Amino acid sequence: MGWDFETEPAFQAKLDWITTFVREEVDPLEFVLGNYYDVKHPDNVRLIRPLQQRVKDQGLWACHLGKELGGQGYGQVQLALMNEILGAARFGPIVFGCQAPDTGNAEILAHFGTPDQKVRYLQPLLDNHIVSCFSMTEPQGGADPLEISTRAVLEDGHWVIDGEKWFASNASLAEFFIVMAQSEPDAPPHQRISAFIVPAETPGIEIVRDCGYGTGPKTHAYVRFHRVRVPADHILGQRGQGFLVAQTRLGGGRIHHAMRTIAKAKKALDYMLRRAVSRRTKGSLLSQKQMVQERIADSWIQLEQFRLLVMRTAWLIDKHQDYRKVRKDIAAVKAAMPKVLHDIASHALQVHGSLGLSDEMPFMHWVTESYFLGLADGPTEVHKVTVAEQLTRHVVPDDSPFPDYHLPQRAQAARDRYADMLEADLP
Repeated sequence: MGWDFETEPAFQAKLDWITTFVREEVDPLEFVLGNYYDVKHPDNVRLIRPLQQRVKDQGLWACHLGKELGGQGYGQVQLALMNEILGAARFGPIVFGCQAPDTGNAEILAHFGTPDQKVRYLQPLLDNHIVSCFSMTEPQGGADPLEISTRAVLEDGHWVIDGEKWFASNASLAEFFIVMAQSEPDAPPHQRISAFIVPAETPGIEIVRDCGYGTGPKTHAYVRFHRVRVPADHILGQRGQGFLVAQTRLGGGRIHHAMRTIAKAKKALDYMLRRAVSRRTKGSLLSQKQMVQERIADSWIQLEQFRLLVMRTAWLIDKHQDYRKVRKDIAAVKAAMPKVLHDIASHALQVHGSLGLSDEMPFMHWVTESYFLGLADGPTEVHKVTVAEQLTRHVVPDDSPFPDYHLPQRAQAARDRYADMLEADLP
């Protein structure tokens, strides 16, 4: 049996390097650069590329990928320890080559892409010379993939795609789209969708408008596809395998969101602690006020509970090497994540007063981001349903009105068991 809450010294040294590097070199980038996905912007190239090279020199580039793809093949526990540092910096993931949605799209291409597709799209994506778009959500269907109405019809050796997509990540900057579309309308519900690579220069793609949330850059878009034609070999996987293709990226994406959320929540708690021991009101420090102490205590307890859930889930993924076997745990992490960031950021905001409410502090953005986390990669309600279904699916129902844990039945069973040993009858 092995059970340890300590990090191996060699890997701890890497984490120490990451902590210092992110604080001193990566954190400041958000104050001088704009959209972190605009990888071809001259300022981004000038400032980010040298930092990425330093990460590569440390052997920490794209650590989620196998060595055959230029990564380190780290397990989820190691990635969790890294991402709870990287997630505190807006440019952290892109400097370390692990930014969404490109990481998930790279996994899709690695699993389902043809050799030519890997050369054209996968390698440049891994090198961060391009960015990509995952285009699944639709205006009328929201998070339900069974409601996808975008159609793909095979005509004269080309797939012709028509439909609309909403909140398509990085659409305006992407070199290519991975588009989920209904290609098998007469098949069973979960076999109707296929996944397609659509090069960004393909005629018929209309970026209606870019959108964002909070104070961050506008990194999502409303997109229309008007008879967009792509060659027949631009399908990923087989016809009707769109759900399988999507799940290749979503399991890892959800747990990595949680890892980075720990970083933001921890930073919010750290700021709250510093404010509490620095600010005085009504004759004493905020840290001496019981209601502030309650906020501090609740935040720390909530964060530590969530971190343990994330680490245990990461350990289970490493153990089973199968996201399906950890579906319940990943869903639980995804369901818990928004509330953790919302509550801790809200407490930190309150302790900072009007300064915390202003755009001169990050708390309002984190509170808004908590709602994003409650919707991205599936809404919280869906994940709670998954947890409940997974917990109840193998439970045997009772066949009588009174279950075996009914107290009178248990009392009678105990009396029967010990009747010969008791000196007197029990009431």
